Amino acid sequence: MGVRNKKWFSKWMTFRYRNFKQYYYFKSALKLLIPSFLFQTRRNLILATYNKKTNSEKAYIDKRVNYYNKLNTPFARSNKSRQLGTLKPGKKQRTYFFDTREITRYFPDNKYIDYEFGDVTEVPQHPAIVKSRPINHTNQNSILLKLNKIRHFTFPNDITPYDKKKDLLVWRGAFKTVHIQRIKFIEKWFGHPQCNVAHVSNLEPYLHWRKPKLNMYEMLQYKFVMVIEGYDVATSLKWVMASNSIAMMPKPNYETWFMEDTLIPDYHYIQVKDDYSDVVEKMNYYIANPDKAKAIVKNAHEYIDQFRNKKRERLISLMVLDKYFNLQKN
Repeated sequence: MGVRNKKWFSKWMTFRYRNFKQYYYFKSALKLLIPSFLFQTRRNLILATYNKKTNSEKAYIDKRVNYYNKLNTPFARSNKSRQLGTLKPGKKQRTYFFDTREITRYFPDNKYIDYEFGDVTEVPQHPAIVKSRPINHTNQNSILLKLNKIRHFTFPNDITPYDKKKDLLVWRGAFKTVHIQRIKFIEKWFGHPQCNVAHVSNLEPYLHWRKPKLNMYEMLQYKFVMVIEGYDVATSLKWVMASNSIAMMPKPNYETWFMEDTLIPDYHYIQVKDDYSDVVEKMNYYIANPDKAKAIVKNAHEYIDQFRNKKRERLISLMVLDKYFNLQKN
């Protein structure tokens, strides 16, 4: 394939891998035109499908519901809570509004909800709906919903088999002074012959570590993709695990609907040290043991598959919110 054809093919594959926000906004806005009572009349019917599940299916659903909503005792809402019927899309964080409203429309508009949109890295003082939370044993006030799906839940159909990929590590990402982990990683491995890693920002004094952007298709030509948290979770983790490449990363500090804390190191992804000192050592081990590398790819795909069942995802979301409203005292 010639250089010109390669560039065209790369652009086409990037088009295939992308989620299109404008279509998402259009579809979500159209849904708002549907009267809320039609959703509310279906809520109990959808929740009742739980009773038709097998015991093993119920156990799986219960585990996820209680993972996302860890509350077990009644709680009082904050004075900043909003009635569901008053929620409106703002100029910013529209995807959070649309994803929240997609589920909350199944409940009466006079119900109250606390929420924090955006990259949440701390636990709210009152139980609130969030996209992300820190991984710890005191995060009960952070109620996870599947928010900002258009960005975080992208599962590409990777057409490049693992064996056909480069025996190299790749990373591209934004740089800001708060991204200490990213700076630490690039400082250690920029310029290494086995690592095509760089940032794409115009940030002084790090311009000597800058390289052009790579699209998703170009990055998936590498066997290993480094995944590094930014403000909260790493957006790339989902699409890397859905691909035929392998995610490499330190143990995550934050989690979302993806349940990052349940990922098993060296089973779903290759875990590296927090200082990234063993990156090349780990990479060389899996290059020398391709069967173990392919097993991680297979395990990652199986993990991803649990999020593809749209009806079950909706049921779990409704049960998370139903639990939240039932425990709300006022």
